[in-house]
Amino acid sequence: MRTLAIDIETYSSVDLVKSGAYAYACAPDFKILLFAYAFDDGPVKVIDIAGGERIAETVKKAINDDGITKTAFNAQFERVCLSRHLNIKLKPESWQCTAAQAATLGLPHSLEDVGKVLGLELQKIKEGKDLIRLFCKPNKNGERNLPEDYFDKWQRFKEYCARDVAVEREIRRRLSKYVMSEKERKVYILDQYINDRGVRADMELVRNAMECDRRCSENAFEQARRITGIENPNSVSQLKQWLYENGIETESLSKKNVSQLIAETNGNVEKLLKLRLQLAKTSIKKYEAIMRSVCPDGRVRGLLQYYGANRTGRWAGRLVQVQNLPQNHMKDLTLARELVKNGRFDDVDLLYENTPVVLSELIRTAFIPLPNHRFIVADFSAIEARVVAWLAGEEWVLETFRKGKGIYEATAARMYNVPQETIVKGNPNYEYRQK
Repeated sequence: MRTLAIDIETYSSVDLVKSGAYAYACAPDFKILLFAYAFDDGPVKVIDIAGGERIAETVKKAINDDGITKTAFNAQFERVCLSRHLNIKLKPESWQCTAAQAATLGLPHSLEDVGKVLGLELQKIKEGKDLIRLFCKPNKNGERNLPEDYFDKWQRFKEYCARDVAVEREIRRRLSKYVMSEKERKVYILDQYINDRGVRADMELVRNAMECDRRCSENAFEQARRITGIENPNSVSQLKQWLYENGIETESLSKKNVSQLIAETNGNVEKLLKLRLQLAKTSIKKYEAIMRSVCPDGRVRGLLQYYGANRTGRWAGRLVQVQNLPQNHMKDLTLARELVKNGRFDDVDLLYENTPVVLSELIRTAFIPLPNHRFIVADFSAIEARVVAWLAGEEWVLETFRKGKGIYEATAARMYNVPQETIVKGNPNYEYRQK
């Protein structure tokens, strides 16, 4: 089977790191600037699209030919961007990702680092990052730097693009002895389809949650100013000084310390500390991430990275970090959601003690299924604890799980040499469970 190695350089006003490849490629000003390629062991060629050149029809056909393997380091980016540029849906089955293969072997995630680890004679061009900043991102005026304004650097950029194809091809040659298994290959393709499909987001809820948080923060800020007389209640040093003057000395205003102080104080000090927790609550960071990474069709894509943890093979969460969403504990979650979505912020403030906590618990509900569909959520029970115990030969742990007994209680009993049956609520030994 023939192989087509590809590397592209692109421009978009959307931040690739913060928004992901899908939203990046959906930007109205997205452009492919350079297209470098090589068939099999043939010479590397560079098409200067920004300079008016066009991808040859034979190359276009090869890109869309399932009988030709397309390879790239982080092939998802090339595939997604070329799908937009060529206005065709490129499926992942005929693409081979050298980055994914390297990750399965415990190698780094970047082309440069893999090249160094493998000791390649041919390495990435060092000034590549500076060239990317110059040509691939908006300048300080929010405009695009054009090739004709930096002729010499543009020629170097073309060399950089071609070099990446050559380096990727050499890495692929070095890794050819360690072919990804068919099973693992299917997992990778499934991952690509999951990321291509994405998940719907309720953007009305997202926008109103952010507005609700803005109003809540402004209100808390003004209340804190009235109580303390401090111009900026977010200033840790000023706040610690005010607390000291009111009989409270603390080294830290961390969430844990503030929560402990609240239980020990009253009056204005207690009110101020509660406001501090409210101001420090990062309840909308994930809403902001959804807003940055959502595509024009209302779906967020690229939320998972295949083999993101390349020592264990686990997926890594990206953009919104869906592997770490706040849990839902509110009994009337549906009501709270409707109030926020409909912009009834005063009602939210009236009915709930802590608006940031409400917004935090609603993050999961920002992702919505299609009409007449539903999400089914599942999780492995203590998967790490079970697998690590099996690997370590800790039979007592496995036996605890088999019998359905509490692993925390069993561990505490062994740590503190007390009967496991005494580690129950109401018994002084229960504190060992938490420890």
